[in-house]
Amino acid sequence: MAAPATSGEAASYFTRLYRLVLSSIGPLMRPSSDPRAKEAVRKFWRQALILIAIGAIAVVVLMVEADFPEIKLMPPRNSPSLWPVRILTDFGKAAFVLWSIFALLVATALVAAAARDAVRSRLFRLMTELQFLLLAVTVPLVAGELVKWIVGRGRPFVGPDPFTFSHFSRASAYASFPSAHAITSVALAFAVSALWPRLRLPMIVYAALIIASRLVLLAHHPSDVTAGALFGLVGAMAVRYWFAARRVGFAIGHDGAILPPAGQP
Repeated sequence: MAAPATSGEAASYFTRLYRLVLSSIGPLMRPSSDPRAKEAVRKFWRQALILIAIGAIAVVVLMVEADFPEIKLMPPRNSPSLWPVRILTDFGKAAFVLWSIFALLVATALVAAAARDAVRSRLFRLMTELQFLLLAVTVPLVAGELVKWIVGRGRPFVGPDPFTFSHFSRASAYASFPSAHAITSVALAFAVSALWPRLRLPMIVYAALIIASRLVLLAHHPSDVTAGALFGLVGAMAVRYWFAARRVGFAIGHDGAILPPAGQP
């Protein structure tokens, strides 16, 4: 999508900024415009339902077979030796990730409004990519937080019984299922990989480390992080389809497959 045109140098900075923001948000609010969107949505639902079915089975098996034994394998909570893990896990915190992306998005928009046309076009593309990252993480997080509040599952440190629940509780101790860190890290890993396929391996490593940190710190059960990963993956896939169907940042192939942005290997 091209950057919006401005009426010469006469347009004030704030007018250009306003037009830039409007042009970046507007296409996402419109109906689907790609003629292959129907095939893409069918493909998305097939993939999503398969992932949900496999994920649901994995969550149930882990709850029954792995959640309780895993607690005994982890080091005592708040052990001084775990300080590197506590630092690592903060890089998967939803607030850190979302505010970082949002800050980059705002900074890019402010610079783009003052840039010349050629540079503005490149910065506008970056704005679109940052919008995708922001929404790809936010959408599954909102869904996950709602489920977390309804389920009210106790964290591993609440007690040895992994089936401890306090439904509709706002207490952090009963906010175990699903893991927000797993949602955030997996959604971000998928979104970054969708934009820049060459970064797929480091992003997979990033998500795996964040998930492992939640287990080591006894913040979540294995089934919690598995469910979180499922939320993050399916949610980010849905956001990618939304962008592609409106021809924003992605293209749809003849078989309904969603392709990376043009120029990305």
